[in-house]
Amino acid sequence: MESDERSARFCSPEVGPSLERLVVNVDWRGSTVDWRDSTVAPPRGSAPDPAPQTPEGLDLPVPTNLPAPPNLPAAPTGNRAAARRAARRKQVAERPEALRRLLPQALVVAFLAGGTTAFLAEDKAVRLSVDGKPRTLHTFADDVGDLIADEGLAVGAHDVVAPAPGTPLANGDEVVVRYGRLVHLTLDGERRQVWTTAHTVDGALHQLGVRAEGAHLSASRSRRIDRDGFAIDVRTERTVTVMADGRERTVRTNAATVREAVAAAGVALRGQDTTSVPPDSFPRDGQTVTVMRITGTREVREEPIPFEVRRTEDATLYHGTEVVERAGRQGSRRVMYALRTVNGVRQRPRMLGSEVVRAPQEQLVKVGTRPLPTTVQGADHLNWNGLAQCESGGRPDAVDPSGTYGGLYQFDTGTWQALGGTGRPQDAPAEEQTFRAKRLYVQRGASPWPHCGGRL
Repeated sequence: MESDERSARFCSPEVGPSLERLVVNVDWRGSTVDWRDSTVAPPRGSAPDPAPQTPEGLDLPVPTNLPAPPNLPAAPTGNRAAARRAARRKQVAERPEALRRLLPQALVVAFLAGGTTAFLAEDKAVRLSVDGKPRTLHTFADDVGDLIADEGLAVGAHDVVAPAPGTPLANGDEVVVRYGRLVHLTLDGERRQVWTTAHTVDGALHQLGVRAEGAHLSASRSRRIDRDGFAIDVRTERTVTVMADGRERTVRTNAATVREAVAAAGVALRGQDTTSVPPDSFPRDGQTVTVMRITGTREVREEPIPFEVRRTEDATLYHGTEVVERAGRQGSRRVMYALRTVNGVRQRPRMLGSEVVRAPQEQLVKVGTRPLPTTVQGADHLNWNGLAQCESGGRPDAVDPSGTYGGLYQFDTGTWQALGGTGRPQDAPAEEQTFRAKRLYVQRGASPWPHCGGRL
């Protein structure tokens, strides 16, 4: 539009049918005009065209001092040649007036053509694909974000727009919009929620990096995924080793439970048989499962029930003296046990239940609280320390090698209890042992100590 030389072509019905085309090349830097297409000739007898009118609001200069046509060289003499030259000079003289009429119209057309060119430059042909559905449209949007907004497309954090919003648009660009879909995925027993822009189950698994070969799918791989999302359970193929009956079996399986994996290995569980991990648990890749062959029986045993001892105080008995008023008696009960062997190894019995056959009888014992006398008439003057040194070396807890006699004075248990003692003599205090030795001396003299009695 701003070149030094401008060209315009016009075809105006006002000039008449003889005016085919006028091409005007104007050099605004000089003052020359190049005339072409000399076939312009107004029809004979027509009135001269009115002066050109400048469009309202458009102030266009109209050149008034156009140069005269150049002088033509002299032609050979002759009437016909002279007539042709005269006609040519007449036509050339009329052309400046036609130029004045057409020049404003040419400028208006040039102005409108420039605006149309700018309008067409802003328009872009863009290919838009929304969830796999492409279409071509024309837009004046400057970037991808404006195009998305102009088309009324709502995109969220889980949707994909390529190129990214804000990328400038050019004619012929392609914009892809893929909406995200929520997938409730249970993969090998673990539940999680993931987003995908894939349209099918197979595409979603590929996008999420889930190996579908050999896997169990709760939905067909060709199923389309709606924008509302869906739920799918996927069990991939895993390696499981089964140890049973002394043999090792390794299988590739997509089983949902250990029980199914064991069955896939060709091992049957019978009766009370079980596995080293819960049979209903999910088998993991690389897991080793041991089958435990169990045989079980039940056994009833009769066991005693111990009796209880109830002690009551008795002030008529010396302190440290206990008398059994009523002997106790054991009871009995029947107990049922579960006996089982695991892979041939006997396990500890497990009690299932019991019932009482005979109740035990409580034992009643009187315990003396009367203080012991400090002296025994007729025995206090004797050398009891010398007797103790001879019998036990003066040790209250001494026991002979046979285990029959014990204490300072080597009582046997029967004699000790007959004198009112309880338990074993070697367990009683030294004072009590001396007191009961004195009572024995009053009853029987020094005869209980045949070897050391002379020390008294």
